[in-house]
Amino acid sequence: MKNLLHPTVDQLNLPTILKALGDGTRLEILKALSKSDETTCSNCNIDMSKPALSHHYRVLRESGLIYVRVDGKQRFLSIRYDDIESKFPGLLGAVLGVVELKD
Repeated sequence: MKNLLHPTVDQLNLPTILKALGDGTRLEILKALSKSDETTCSNCNIDMSKPALSHHYRVLRESGLIYVRVDGKQRFLSIRYDDIESKFPGLLGAVLGVVELKD
């Protein structure tokens, strides 16, 4: 299995993160992930094909918004709250707060 790219805190880039956040499906994924510390890909309950979901997970991971932990055949997803907060204070709180208000 190949190693998954997870940018370091120093590599986090605001335009890349904002571009990742600019998609409604990825916001929906972040909202689902915000309800637990860590969950599997299938527990996000997003109605979309597996290849399309994989693409969105990859964009979120490569932008630095989520961390993917591989355990056997399972992939566990979590939001990188501490890393994002240290580089861009308040960003995730603002984004997730807006997503919550839309519901």
